[in-house]
Amino acid sequence: MNEQINLLKAEIYDSLEAIAAAYSKLNEISQQEYDEDTCILIAYHLHVIYGLFENIFTRIAANFGNHLDDSTQWHTLLLKRMSMEIPNTRPAVISQNTYLVLDELRRFRHLFRNAYVLKFDPDRIRLIVRDAFRLETLYPDDVALFQRFLDLIAE
Repeated sequence: MNEQINLLKAEIYDSLEAIAAAYSKLNEISQQEYDEDTCILIAYHLHVIYGLFENIFTRIAANFGNHLDDSTQWHTLLLKRMSMEIPNTRPAVISQNTYLVLDELRRFRHLFRNAYVLKFDPDRIRLIVRDAFRLETLYPDDVALFQRFLDLIAE
């Protein structure tokens, strides 16, 4: 079990580094004028950020037996499960505030992935960017709490 938990911790750490790099790029790009090309770049980085969080959540779910059936709603279910404490298994991975912001990013990511024409409303992009930067202030505390839990069970 320790080996599995240590691997999970390493995978989370690796994803967190990638999230930090994506946020750095998002911060740089979001300072530019929100023209059509900039909006597409911003949308791409928002897509990447959410995907990296989802990768973390998928690994956690796999390690703690929170498997999801092959459902069309698995993205929604995965995110919801990460906001729930599973008694005698694991604490909630994310707070309710983090869940709400991530759910907005999940919806946007769905729009981005299914768009046939990449034309985004700059005002809508600004709102999503604002949410993404709010998430950047929320998730570190959630992750730190979950990592302490992992440290305890790895002992």
